[in-house]
Amino acid sequence: MERLQAAINKARAQRKTGVAATEHVQSKTTDKKLVENWERLAPVVMDPKQSAMNRLSSIGGGRDAAPYDMLRTRILQQASANKWRRVAVVSPHSGCGKSTTCANLAFSFSRQRDLRTMVLDLDLRRVGLSRILGQPRNANMADVLQANTDFLDHGMVLNENVALGLNQTSVHDASEILQNMRTKSVLENIENQLRPDIVLFDMPPLMSTDDNYGFLPNVDCAILIAEAEKTTIAQIDVAERQLAELTNVMGVVLNKSRYHTGAYGYDYDYK
Repeated sequence: MERLQAAINKARAQRKTGVAATEHVQSKTTDKKLVENWERLAPVVMDPKQSAMNRLSSIGGGRDAAPYDMLRTRILQQASANKWRRVAVVSPHSGCGKSTTCANLAFSFSRQRDLRTMVLDLDLRRVGLSRILGQPRNANMADVLQANTDFLDHGMVLNENVALGLNQTSVHDASEILQNMRTKSVLENIENQLRPDIVLFDMPPLMSTDDNYGFLPNVDCAILIAEAEKTTIAQIDVAERQLAELTNVMGVVLNKSRYHTGAYGYDYDYK
């Protein structure tokens, strides 16, 4: 009886060892594939003139990047606390600087080396991020979302840990594309390929079209970018209530403010 029990225990141990070895091999294979997928993305090469012209103050880090680094950290804190991963960046109207904010956040997140981030331009009626970053592409995110182009062939990578999805031209059927069930499936496939820790979506202005309404239920939360001295309190209130009906509101960011107290950056190099 003891010999039989010993043989059973030995067989169980061998099975466990075999399962563990299989899982280890699968994990290594998955990790290798993940690295290969990121390496397929075209690298971003920045022109210094483009950076200065388009207000990319976060590109070099340091004092000028402090407001965006702080916003990045607040995003990560709230995302972690609430188990959120998909974050939409929206504005009540055009001109609030949401695309510029997304571009600067891309550089801030690229300095968070332990994280993988995706920044996707889903403001399909405009060429926002591509123009700001000075990175022309041969296709649009609309082509990717319609499964006509593989994201790994279209996307770009910033500093090896931020994947970018940009637009080369505008499209007229943006609302239909964003609301299509295929879009949800394509985004899930992209995330499976690159396994990002956080995904930022540069979305259209809320009050311009219906592009957001069919898509925002797919995200975990949204940040509302308002323009100082132009966006009214009424517009912020309406936009925030509209967002709350579609997803969680992470917060409101006041952009383009000419008046500040030195809270960001003043003591950046304190001793």
